[in-house]
Amino acid sequence: MAKAHKPGALLRERVEHQHARVSYVELFFDLVFVFAITQISHTLLEHFSPLGVAQAAFLLGAVWWIWIYTSWVTNWLDPERPPVRILLFVLMLLGLVMSCALPEAFGANGLIFVGAYVTAQLVRSLFTMVSLKDASPANHRNFQRITIWLCCSGVFWIAGGLNEGPMRFGLWLIALGIEYVGPTVGFRVPRLGRSLTSDWNVEGGHLSERCALFIIIALGESILITGATAAKLPVTAANLTAFLNSFLSSIAMWWIYFHIGAERASHHIARSDDPGRIARIAYTYLHVLLVAGIILVAVGDELVIAHPGGHTDAKTAIAVLAGPAFYLLGNLLFKRVTAGWYPLSHLVGLGLLAVLTPAWTVLPPLGFSLAATAILILVAAWEAISLRPKEA
Repeated sequence: MAKAHKPGALLRERVEHQHARVSYVELFFDLVFVFAITQISHTLLEHFSPLGVAQAAFLLGAVWWIWIYTSWVTNWLDPERPPVRILLFVLMLLGLVMSCALPEAFGANGLIFVGAYVTAQLVRSLFTMVSLKDASPANHRNFQRITIWLCCSGVFWIAGGLNEGPMRFGLWLIALGIEYVGPTVGFRVPRLGRSLTSDWNVEGGHLSERCALFIIIALGESILITGATAAKLPVTAANLTAFLNSFLSSIAMWWIYFHIGAERASHHIARSDDPGRIARIAYTYLHVLLVAGIILVAVGDELVIAHPGGHTDAKTAIAVLAGPAFYLLGNLLFKRVTAGWYPLSHLVGLGLLAVLTPAWTVLPPLGFSLAATAILILVAAWEAISLRPKEA
């Protein structure tokens, strides 16, 4: 049962046994992150090197952190209230500026990127802290601690923006590391203590739906890349096969997450005695692995569609294998937290991807990608068939 809140605040109204719906303004807010994911995918494709992959992973971590923090806030605050709606519009603008700066975040646009990021984090946190002061004292103190942590990370963000090269990346890694560690230690602050997950009175159904919609965003971006690349190429048997293979991989990824796992997780968190703990692990942290996997699959698909024949280079092989591997690993851990076991189908899928690895030296890009997609389809079909009696 939801905890009672004092009236007159900007909080969502909680109805027992009914989860809060995702509002239209939240969906509007998400459009900025369609652009952000596209920017990261294109940046990775253009700079697919060890450093480029590390930087793309870092940028994804930052983009995800902005989005998931905002989703937590709109889980508590009502987006239909004008002040909260205006907050989301301000965050959209800052997110758009940040997304525009993403390709050159480690170059000329470093200060623009970091300025938008830090401003968004602090504006949202301060707004929520003030909004919760009278309505939810425990969560108000929680956001006092969060704001202090964000101020500390902000110092490293700005210092990184003022530096260049490895120094910038190093300082930004410290900054993002501070923000990612914060929830795991309850944002502990001297004299203010630490937050408890029981203080995070999260409405599980809403947060699970928000994260599911972000997976849809990432899958949609993958389809956009596939379509845009295929549209520029002549119609040949190899190109058509690569196009179909890409589409099938998107369907398989959708099936693996949405057919059973997403809805089951939503029910689990809604009935949990400590939904804040589940939300922190399953949604705040683990979902970024799923998004990373989808982005890598999209990059691999684009590389294969552009060059389906010939020798498979290391860049293509890594994208084609790592994408499904990250996606299956993320789903494996997510379902372990929300269902209580490791799905055998996912473990077998990861094992088959490992077995497939050496084949990149002998198979052409299209053949290698077809094999990886077949593994995703096998996992999706296995889980659907094996769990069907339990759902009856």
